[in-house]
Amino acid sequence: MFDIENFKSELFSTTKDNFETKSLELFAYQYESNPVYQAYCKHLNQTPQHVESLHQIPFLPISFFKTHTLKCASWRSERVFKSSGTTGMERSEHHCPSESFYLANTVKIFESHYYPLKDVEILALLPSYQEQGNSSLISMVDHFISNSRHESRYYLHQTNELIKRLKTHTSHQKLLIGVSFALLDAVEHEAISSHNLTVMETGGMKGRRKELIRDELHHLLKRGFGVEAIHSEYGMTELTSQAYGAHGKFKFPPWCRALIRDINDPFSYVSEGKSGGLNIIDLANIQTCAFIETKDLGKQVTSDQFEVLGRFDNSDIRGCNLLV
Repeated sequence: MFDIENFKSELFSTTKDNFETKSLELFAYQYESNPVYQAYCKHLNQTPQHVESLHQIPFLPISFFKTHTLKCASWRSERVFKSSGTTGMERSEHHCPSESFYLANTVKIFESHYYPLKDVEILALLPSYQEQGNSSLISMVDHFISNSRHESRYYLHQTNELIKRLKTHTSHQKLLIGVSFALLDAVEHEAISSHNLTVMETGGMKGRRKELIRDELHHLLKRGFGVEAIHSEYGMTELTSQAYGAHGKFKFPPWCRALIRDINDPFSYVSEGKSGGLNIIDLANIQTCAFIETKDLGKQVTSDQFEVLGRFDNSDIRGCNLLV
């Protein structure tokens, strides 16, 4: 019998050595208890009896989050997070059984990459997410702001106030987290030089500006904010976890993994350094679906780092970190 609470309590102790065992355990549970995922696996003739290794686990196409409710067994949704999108676009939904668990997970990941949240001032520039509502990113940033002991806040349509605050000298770290088009708007308004500043983009022009390749975007932002590197957050509505990195290279926590599938054979995987479709295992998606076939193109650069190269043709342009 799969024990949800025990799996959850041991999630943060996941290692490279036990990741496959945990993945197979969660796959067996989700196959038995998630009717949508089970039907998809049966269609592929990939049942737990046929799956003996990590690479044999079926990955559910991410589009299912738009057309189906993905739940293991029956439970009340504490939150329903929705993807960003343009007017009229069908939005993905990820049902969340426990927002407190989601938030504890986001804090654990962020602090393992950067610094304690209580010690950093957060300046958030996320207009499109605030305006659309039901965003998992906004839920995360709200929580980060509440954990900070400094003057952390959102700057919605307050560019002058943001620039003034960035120019204010402080002894503590500042984190400016923003969607790409809003960060570009800020530096085009005025060049900024700020002490102890980390700039983090969450990707996405969202139709507000011309899409740029990541190198071009980061060059403009580095020059505009006077920083040596631009950091990035890679997350999506369909995931409970996030990846972070600088210079376009992302790293997930130990309980997540990116796999690069062959574009011509989605059930095969390519070797390190070769590009392909991005599959993600997020073991924090305990009660929904942990095995997701995204529409993103990626490349494994080391055993625990990957790059996002863009999106497949005709896939949605959404707010997550994707620059073609």
